[in-house]
Amino acid sequence: MSETAILILAAGDGKRMKSAHPKALCQVLFKPMISWVLDACNKAGYQSGQICVVCGKGGEELQTLLPEGTQTVWQNERLGTGHAAMQTEGFLRSLAKGAQVMILFGDAPFINEELIINSRQAHLKSGAKLTVIAAQVENPKGYGRIVRDEQYNLLEIVEERDATAEQKTIREVFGAMWADVEWLLSAFPRMKNDNAQKEYYLTDCAMLASGDHVKALAYVAPDSDVILGANSRADLLKLNQIAARRILEKHMANGVEVLSSDGVLIGAETVIGAGTAIYPGTILKGKTVIGTGCTLGPNTVIENSSIGDGCTINASQIEDSILEENVSMGPFAHIRPGSHIGSSVHLGNFTEVKNSNIGARTAVSHLTYVGDSDVGEAVNFGCGCVTVNYDGMNKHRTVIGDHAFIGCNTNLVAPVKVGDFGFTAAGSTITQDVPDNALAIERGEQYNKPEWSKGKIKMK
Repeated sequence: MSETAILILAAGDGKRMKSAHPKALCQVLFKPMISWVLDACNKAGYQSGQICVVCGKGGEELQTLLPEGTQTVWQNERLGTGHAAMQTEGFLRSLAKGAQVMILFGDAPFINEELIINSRQAHLKSGAKLTVIAAQVENPKGYGRIVRDEQYNLLEIVEERDATAEQKTIREVFGAMWADVEWLLSAFPRMKNDNAQKEYYLTDCAMLASGDHVKALAYVAPDSDVILGANSRADLLKLNQIAARRILEKHMANGVEVLSSDGVLIGAETVIGAGTAIYPGTILKGKTVIGTGCTLGPNTVIENSSIGDGCTINASQIEDSILEENVSMGPFAHIRPGSHIGSSVHLGNFTEVKNSNIGARTAVSHLTYVGDSDVGEAVNFGCGCVTVNYDGMNKHRTVIGDHAFIGCNTNLVAPVKVGDFGFTAAGSTITQDVPDNALAIERGEQYNKPEWSKGKIKMK
């Protein structure tokens, strides 16, 4: 089999998006569009060294997302897609003799591994010098139209601004291409910019192949969405809507219950177990894994976290943390990064946990902050407790043993330890360790001033 490689054109600067970042970094379901493309290439068997990405303005930011070993070149002037491909000449010449290359676009996120693999097989089997990826779309506006002769042979691809009124009625459009590297290199010097955009079009390859009388094919994608790209915020919204619907359908087919899709957004990398119910306003982002039989929402956000079986999370947020099975949480609770919550823990309304480990069956019922702490099993926190973890310069940890009882409005000033079965009296500020089985009481002596308020009332 001939050596194959992939070029990804990603030099768009996001001007029409009104974005300060490269267009390929605009997100579809919380994931940059170019990351969708790179993932498809990886699933199709391409390693980073076989991929070359064309960067433009803001490319340094884009490079931070590329896997180590990915080749990059720069298009310093925006002179069209053909000009962008020309910048890869050094990479193309480094490939083995007889190599074939696929050219993709960094702002077309729905390319998938099946299309890459199947079109590669068709291209190699046919011996064509050029195979364009085509799709039939309902609204072809903005896409290059594929023009064929009466025998259905590929003649040319006409860009929107150069198309005649008749050509604009064509619904078969261009999305990507395979090319023989040796032939492609010979085509670069023959590309012209005598068009409405005054740019060098990659799509001119079809006309050049026709003129060379070499074999050129159109491979029609079974799913027309694979060629969809984004040139505006409206286009980006459409891509997000398509992706959101497809991902919801996939999870529902796997046994996830979606009671209403209103405000529900699930990232492409999220895994959800069967029997989990998702209520409106729930957003699952990043590499999140949800167990079976959970209830999520309404109005819940979970990002890059692992949630065990049977958890109930109501109107709460979780980031970069782990919850074991049967945790109940909310409403209005927040788990911040670096936390590990044990099984059957209850986190009530207006509680916050940060960078802490909480043992099984512990209850943090309401209005409490647990930060930089290691909490044992079956601990009870009363209302209004705080682990005072920051002294203005450094963070310190609090340690609480098993079966401890932290009374309402207790301040635990770290570094401090409460032992197993240790108790703190309500309203105490604890600055020294509490031994196992001890009760710590820290309160100033109460002093009442008789008749004190009468003078205040007269002043009012």
